[in-house]
Amino acid sequence: MTIEAWRITGQSQIDSYVGRWAELAVLLVNELAVTQARGRPADSPADRRAALEAAFAQHGWTSGRALTGADADRLADVAAELHPAFSGDVAALNAALVRHAAVPNLHGDPPVLAFHGPGADLVDAWAADAGTALAMVIGVGQGRRLRTCEAGGCELVFFDVTRNASRRFCGLSCQNRAKASAYRARRRT
Repeated sequence: MTIEAWRITGQSQIDSYVGRWAELAVLLVNELAVTQARGRPADSPADRRAALEAAFAQHGWTSGRALTGADADRLADVAAELHPAFSGDVAALNAALVRHAAVPNLHGDPPVLAFHGPGADLVDAWAADAGTALAMVIGVGQGRRLRTCEAGGCELVFFDVTRNASRRFCGLSCQNRAKASAYRARRRT
């Protein structure tokens, strides 16, 4: 899913480029850095490369080349670095940006805007670009759109593209679980 500027009313700073890389950050964190998802324990996948390839296929993300096992292991570290940004930890995000040498530049033919050096390997390039996208969302005053699911037992993250940034859950299953739990709590009292 690409985030077009018109989908977030009045926020032309969040364009499809930023949305694409924020989407990658969400995908990496949800696949590799959460311990609970939708009320169940979420173990780290045994074969990270296969899990990432399956997630990329499901979400229509193309990497441009096949991931190696070493790339997948390094991306797990990147996911752990980016996860705190969804809770507002900008210090951790800044450290990740420095570690992966995020710097705006144009490269390629025709020139394409990127936030990694032309010689960066896949993992550092993705980390720099995804981290910069999260920093841009936060930097334009839209950090509240980077959220963690509010349902009990779920640590999945998402990029909220609703008009008023009111989304609270990663999906309908968590929303339904939370509503059912609240209903049962009201019935007990």
